[in-house]
Amino acid sequence: MTEQFKGKVALVTGGAAGIGRETAEAFARNGAQVVVSDVNAQAGEETASAIRNTGGKAIFIACDVSQGEQVEQLITGTLEAYGRLDFAFNNAGVEFEQGKLADGDEDTFDRIMDINVKGVWHCMRHEIKAMLAQGGGVIVNTASVAGLGAAPKMSIYSASKHAVIGFTKSAAVEYGKKGIRVNAVCPGVIDTEMFRRAAELDPKKAAYAAAIHPVGRIGQSSEIAAAVLYLCSEGAAFTTGVALPVDGGATSI
Repeated sequence: MTEQFKGKVALVTGGAAGIGRETAEAFARNGAQVVVSDVNAQAGEETASAIRNTGGKAIFIACDVSQGEQVEQLITGTLEAYGRLDFAFNNAGVEFEQGKLADGDEDTFDRIMDINVKGVWHCMRHEIKAMLAQGGGVIVNTASVAGLGAAPKMSIYSASKHAVIGFTKSAAVEYGKKGIRVNAVCPGVIDTEMFRRAAELDPKKAAYAAAIHPVGRIGQSSEIAAAVLYLCSEGAAFTTGVALPVDGGATSI
């Protein structure tokens, strides 16, 4: 365990599994006090418990990020527990789209946009207010390589991640002089439960996913966590408004 973030407070949404859990645990290993949030209370509690069991500090607060009142309560609960909010990793998201644009339906559109877009908006506006009150902070949003270009058969998801990058860049400009940095990570295909579910629906997807990355494999959650912690670190003090690809070179092709 290092002391890089000693005395700091980190909030991770979508912290029950995958990238979120890996990042919450990485923050704790680096000395931060962590707030884990997710709609899955059992798995979220397990993440917080795992951190405490290894000597870290963490609490769990349930939250559906698509619901503004719940997000407001999440930030209030964070401040009540720890008194401040230094880092916010807005990672909660969904991806369950499997068809071309003209074959999409409104329910799928609304669900993806409510969580991936409105959810990030809810989180950012409440996090920013808390950070303004204390004189600064860092926000990192989970976007995707699908937000940097096209994503065939995932057009709604792609649009949602383009929106996240738009929020990121706009907020970085609006609040830069207030001591708030805002960046996004843009993962390639990562070995998470979400990816494995998609691969089960379409077995060819796993082979294709590895092939599109020049490094010859898909990524690991720990590799995204490392990028998030870098963006929150003093080493990235001059970095804001960036949509950072962590994609094994996929966007270089």
